[in-house]
Amino acid sequence: MAYTKGKSGGTAGIKELDTILEGDCIDQMRSLPDASIDLVFADPPYNLQLGGDLSRPDNSRVNGVEEEWDQFDSFRAYDEFTRNWLSEVQRVLKPDGAVWVIGSYHNIFRLGTVLQDLGFWLLNDVIWRKTNPMPNFRGTRFTNAHETLIWASRDQKSKPKFHYRSLKTGNDDLQMRSDWEFPLCTGGERLKDEAGKKVHPTQKPEALLHRIMMATTDVGDVVLDPFFGTGTTGAVAKTLGRHFIGIERDEDYLSAAHARINSAVPIDASDLKPTPSPRTAPRVAFGQLVETGLIRPGEKLYSSKLKRSAKIARVKADGSIELQGKTKKAVPQQGSIHKIGAYAQNAQACNGWTYWHVETDDGLEPIDHLRSKIRATLQN
Repeated sequence: MAYTKGKSGGTAGIKELDTILEGDCIDQMRSLPDASIDLVFADPPYNLQLGGDLSRPDNSRVNGVEEEWDQFDSFRAYDEFTRNWLSEVQRVLKPDGAVWVIGSYHNIFRLGTVLQDLGFWLLNDVIWRKTNPMPNFRGTRFTNAHETLIWASRDQKSKPKFHYRSLKTGNDDLQMRSDWEFPLCTGGERLKDEAGKKVHPTQKPEALLHRIMMATTDVGDVVLDPFFGTGTTGAVAKTLGRHFIGIERDEDYLSAAHARINSAVPIDASDLKPTPSPRTAPRVAFGQLVETGLIRPGEKLYSSKLKRSAKIARVKADGSIELQGKTKKAVPQQGSIHKIGAYAQNAQACNGWTYWHVETDDGLEPIDHLRSKIRATLQN
């Protein structure tokens, strides 16, 4: 993947990908074309409103966020800044694009208000629970052990990408929840200068960006980060086969980001393919299984692997099935795998593909495994 260095004040069209634009985030976003970005990840200033120095019990000083870029004269000034950069984000997002914003209790509620005021559609808030949070040294409040992310689409009509199946598979076949556990960025991942001081006070862990990109982007998508910092978004995007556009004005951060991204190693393209989702798979009707001979008319279908207690249906040549035996009430005995499955259970609905089983050499298997065979031929 090509990687170039943007110039301050320059014009970066969507063709100039994998670039860090140097300068103010709002000014630089104005140079980007409308509807050109798939996803935005934004880690804006927290506006911490710190009141004096913070010390540990041994009187050593805690290095917090004290940089000029995190200081605003008032909440009104912060809200105006937020509205301006989020308006540009909305303009550059594709119709089905989405944005992730992250913040602490100091700013996340103000960010959420502006997002809704501008017409973004909130999809989820996600809690990043830090496994190694900084202690509350004064003992006057709860330990601040999390940050909040908001995932929002460009507007209510947007259909943002979401790789549900990949997330579930990677989570040991459990649905991915909205509370995520990651440690703070420490150890070798934490960028430090020659004096051993953190290059950036709020560097995010790459694991966090990895999950976001795998969940809500595809290979080749363009990810914009208007508060690029030391380049976590760019490094992860390069590794995962995504394009990035970063915006940053601090020279120290820029230098660290360039070196970091240049050293990032892309993953082989064959290892980036997400777990297929049934929603995107080609539609296959039960009748196609009959037409292709995978199931023959007259074969029996069973409601479970336990034959003795299973409801039984007989396959018809037209792709319908007929329920065998007597039922307690008068219901249609012949219909689709879904309708007859619902009737057999006295239920409102039924997924016939997983409810009905067919005899195989290995015993009874859900008929869905036969549908998978047809899908494999359609996708190749």
